[in-house]
Amino acid sequence: MNKGRKISGGKYHKIRKTRKHERIRQKRTVKLSATKNKKLRARGGKKRTILLTTNIVNITNQTTKKTTKTKIKNVLETPQNRFLARQNILQKGAIIETEAGKAKITNRPSQEGSINAILVIEKEIKQ
Repeated sequence: MNKGRKISGGKYHKIRKTRKHERIRQKRTVKLSATKNKKLRARGGKKRTILLTTNIVNITNQTTKKTTKTKIKNVLETPQNRFLARQNILQKGAIIETEAGKAKITNRPSQEGSINAILVIEKEIKQ
């Protein structure tokens, strides 16, 4: 059977066109570089700021409950896809190397205007 055709061979016609808010946007990836933002118009006239590239992260230390801004040195690993870490793409769940130590990204940088992370505390193995 042909796609979009009835059994009789006639065409199925769309009831309506896709609306602007239903359109699929281009996929965004946040890369490690000097900070660049972009402002988008959201539904209802709201403004949304998204990141294109950045090298600054807000790190929260869970033991002291303090948040500081630090620079990102490198992307160590990404659980979704190991090739994203090689390209220095920042995503939720990625382990990054910063000046304060290793950190895990907790928000979605491609949809927000900043990157938040928590400090990863490595446990020492006693021998």
